[in-house]
Amino acid sequence: MTTLSLEGRARRLRDLHAAPEILRVINVWDVISAKAVLALPETRAIATAGHSIAASFGYDDGTIPLETTLDMVGRIVEAAGDVPVSADLDDGYEDTGDTIRRAIGVGIVGANMEDRLRPFDEAVARVAAAVAAAESEGVPFALNARTDAIARAGDRPLEESIADAIARGRAFLDAGADVVFVPGALDADTTARLVEGIGRVSVIGLPGALRAAEYEKLGVARISYGPLTQRVALTAYQDLAADLYRDGVIPDSTRALN
Repeated sequence: MTTLSLEGRARRLRDLHAAPEILRVINVWDVISAKAVLALPETRAIATAGHSIAASFGYDDGTIPLETTLDMVGRIVEAAGDVPVSADLDDGYEDTGDTIRRAIGVGIVGANMEDRLRPFDEAVARVAAAVAAAESEGVPFALNARTDAIARAGDRPLEESIADAIARGRAFLDAGADVVFVPGALDADTTARLVEGIGRVSVIGLPGALRAAEYEKLGVARISYGPLTQRVALTAYQDLAADLYRDGVIPDSTRALN
């Protein structure tokens, strides 16, 4: 049951990003994975994983049609009730403003949108267009603007990538984004420099990365887990299937979550 308005859910998500404690969002990819997370009392917001939704429909990451993503995320929004939903919208597609308007139309109140290392001015303009579209809809949309300055750095020296991430992040915040997502296996030193240089930073929890509490001490605003949650689920599923082929049985500890 939903009691909060669209604007109310959007404002709640913005407040969660601005709070001193780190916002931990567990990425989901369909309604049943969302319901499993929503059943936990710690859940304050839901984030979708674009990679995971794409994989569910047989698409490579970054190639799923917007219509397919919005249909699935709209179903997740309906299941989430008053819990705000932030969607992974890849790079915002051709027209970032139109993409955000359509996302708001299905109840999405926040989004990741990646720059894919487009030219600096173009990347900033796409963020500004997304922010302007949300403002025109009267929704305090929480944009988690992603820069791939580190994730797609290739052979570029880390120092240059950090400087690029900071420059892009500052420009994204100036254009109206709420937080800047810098994916990568960030160590403490790199994270501290990004937080000092940008301000409000979002990270991804990867194998070998810091724990959420450690990122929180460094001033990080948000942590999510991208496609890793689906990979953990699929690993357990594949391991179970292999055990069943060996004449195993369904574990007694299995919970009826569906």
